[in-house]
Amino acid sequence: MNLNRLHNFIPTKWLRLSLFYAFSITFVLLNSWLLLKKETMLGILVPAALIVILIAIYSYEKLIWLGVILAPLSIPLDKLIYGLSFNMAIPTEPILGGLFLLILLSFARGSRLDKTITRHPVSIALYFYLAWMVISTTTSSLPVVSIKATFITILYVLIFYFILSYIFSRNQKKILSFVWLYTIAFVPVIVYSVVRLAGHGIFNQKAAHWVMTPFFKDHTSYGAVLAMFIPFLVGFTFSKWIKLKHRLWIALLLVFFIAAEIFSYTRAAWLSLVAGAGIWFIIKLKIKFKTLAIIGVSMFLVIFTFQDQILAELENNSTESSANLTEHLSSMTNISTDASNLERINRWHCAIMLYKERPVFGWGPGTYAMKYAPYQLTSQRTIISTNYADGGNAHSEYLGALSQTGLPGMLSFIVVLILIFYTAITAYSRTNDKRIKTILLSAIIALSTYYLHGFLNNFLDTDKAAIPFWGFAAMIVALDIYTKKNKQLTENSDR
Repeated sequence: MNLNRLHNFIPTKWLRLSLFYAFSITFVLLNSWLLLKKETMLGILVPAALIVILIAIYSYEKLIWLGVILAPLSIPLDKLIYGLSFNMAIPTEPILGGLFLLILLSFARGSRLDKTITRHPVSIALYFYLAWMVISTTTSSLPVVSIKATFITILYVLIFYFILSYIFSRNQKKILSFVWLYTIAFVPVIVYSVVRLAGHGIFNQKAAHWVMTPFFKDHTSYGAVLAMFIPFLVGFTFSKWIKLKHRLWIALLLVFFIAAEIFSYTRAAWLSLVAGAGIWFIIKLKIKFKTLAIIGVSMFLVIFTFQDQILAELENNSTESSANLTEHLSSMTNISTDASNLERINRWHCAIMLYKERPVFGWGPGTYAMKYAPYQLTSQRTIISTNYADGGNAHSEYLGALSQTGLPGMLSFIVVLILIFYTAITAYSRTNDKRIKTILLSAIIALSTYYLHGFLNNFLDTDKAAIPFWGFAAMIVALDIYTKKNKQLTENSDR
């Protein structure tokens, strides 16, 4: 599959030159008309669009990297133009939409991905997951909403899982390029957020909820994405295959990201990082699955036996979220007065009620926000409850999938997550290459933070979270394929 020869679709030099002059003249005329008649400078956006088109013509691999860079910096369209009945991330999603069409055109001309990618267990699980989304779209209660949601998911999976798996498998250095492009582009957003927070008082917990807008909707998505990149910065900081002077700069960047995470006041992200550290500990100590299973079963039995006492203790916790970091962390278990926690329970209850009414196909991808309101119980409503589709989603990737695509949809999503994790652990155990081990372990921990965060929030319908999530899955699959081939070559050479 050739990602760098799209300009062959414009066959002759004179035609390419004609297109250049046509675009130039159109730009001048359009800008003049907008400025004189409409008194607007929106025409200056045309060069940016032309640059994107030229990048696509000459190398749409570079267009993928442009999408990665722009993801942290993208802004919802409704923040630029008010009163629209639809929304999208600008400029990321239009670029990716165009890229999707170009990839389909490339496939139509005979390009194919390697069979090692298309037949990988993770890929096969994704086929079923996406196919069920399509099926549940045909039975959706809101077909237009579901078509958009399904298309967006297919878009992210195709580009940032399948195409990136192909790119990473051919050149492992581009795995690091992916991580660093997103990380570096994220820095201006963090600086912007921290500066705004400092203007309201660095310990202003309420202001921390919205200072990252318009780049991130709120502090929860911001904190979740920060948590996904911290494991890589930790891994690179302590990797001896990276030069010491570079590791010192990475260490400073790590401190900056950790500080940003702390002042995001995102409790779920904090918890996910603690859990990630626990997974790192388990992998490094090579604790056997049997031991983990015994510990897990024991914990379940203890919780089940003392569930009444545990619930009573949780209900007695009246600590509210606040700027005090200790109190803010303690408030995670407050299910008696904390509005954020109670609203999650409200949303989860609604998701379960929606599932019970449509257990097989669900209500359709992307429909939860428009359908859950009538299922709210008066006793579970909070001061932040709403009857409109403007207060977020199911606050759970898993329950969101359950309500929107039914039990098969949720199970297929969970199978994908399990296979990604299993593939990463297997590849990590197979190789002795320290660089590959660092990348795999960082990806495992990064995805683990989101797996846990997925119980409390859902962001995979946004470019901010979907691009790194599927990108990390792609690097795991690519390295799994590489380590398998490398092991086979080593075994053959020893014979």
